[in-house]
Amino acid sequence: MRAVAPFLALALLLLLGALVNPNFISVNNLANVATRSAFIALIAVGATFVISSGDLDLSVGSMVAFVASLMILFMNSGAIANPHMMIAAAIALAIVVGGLCGLANGLITTVGKIEPFIATLGTMGIYRGLTTWLSQGGAITLQSSEQQDIYRPAYFGSLLGVPVPIVVVLAVTSVAAFVLYRMRFGRHVVAVGSNANVARYSGIKVDRVRTWAFVIQGLCVAIAVVLYVPRLGSTSATTGILWELQAITAVVIGGTALKGGASRVWGTICGAFILELVGNIMLLSNFISEYLIGAIQGAIIIIAMLVQRSLVRKS
Repeated sequence: MRAVAPFLALALLLLLGALVNPNFISVNNLANVATRSAFIALIAVGATFVISSGDLDLSVGSMVAFVASLMILFMNSGAIANPHMMIAAAIALAIVVGGLCGLANGLITTVGKIEPFIATLGTMGIYRGLTTWLSQGGAITLQSSEQQDIYRPAYFGSLLGVPVPIVVVLAVTSVAAFVLYRMRFGRHVVAVGSNANVARYSGIKVDRVRTWAFVIQGLCVAIAVVLYVPRLGSTSATTGILWELQAITAVVIGGTALKGGASRVWGTICGAFILELVGNIMLLSNFISEYLIGAIQGAIIIIAMLVQRSLVRKS
């Protein structure tokens, strides 16, 4: 039931949206919704690993702002004359920085023996503060129009008629599903989340598994940044605010247990799409103010937790 519930909820939302506004069910609208949900979906894929291992990362929104700031500053530096090579190097830099940020979160949690809630709350402040310092309280904007023109298809382009962000989400999720369900590491992640002591006695290197889960989270954040930068060509200290709430909500809606031990990565993608659909329905219906989307998302995660608890009790 936990695996099927997100997709039943998605079907009901699609039906509700079609009743509210006939244009809601159009291919263009649904493609736009899926494209806009790509950032949260990618971050939530990484969060699925972290949460399945029994941890939590509250720094992902601040990490997005920090990685995007470094990426744009590097592109503005003119270190490489060829714009194509500059963009490729900037993407590589974002991936490396994202992985290192995830590694820092993992080491602080495991080696430092600090609760992940506190550890990532601290790094959230660090990444956000560094972004504010880099931007001097303002915005960091990509200055080269040539780089913008070359880079725009990474978000606005399509592959065989499918928007690039959707293709990237499907590719990343497929890899994540293979790792979680077909590889030893994925089984170790779930085992650690189920019971870390039993996993340790079984010979699993618990701290290593938890650290790698945080690294995967950082890499997923970096991939989201790679798609985010060509969309606006700018970032600031306010970028990514409350994205951690949306990512965690998507994971919980998708059926992954918040206390670890169960992972539903395709459900996570469904959860991210549901969140964006809720906002889209609110925008098209005029029944509820779109400014209440944060409150609605908060209510959704509470409801999802109550449903999870009831399912656990029944089982």
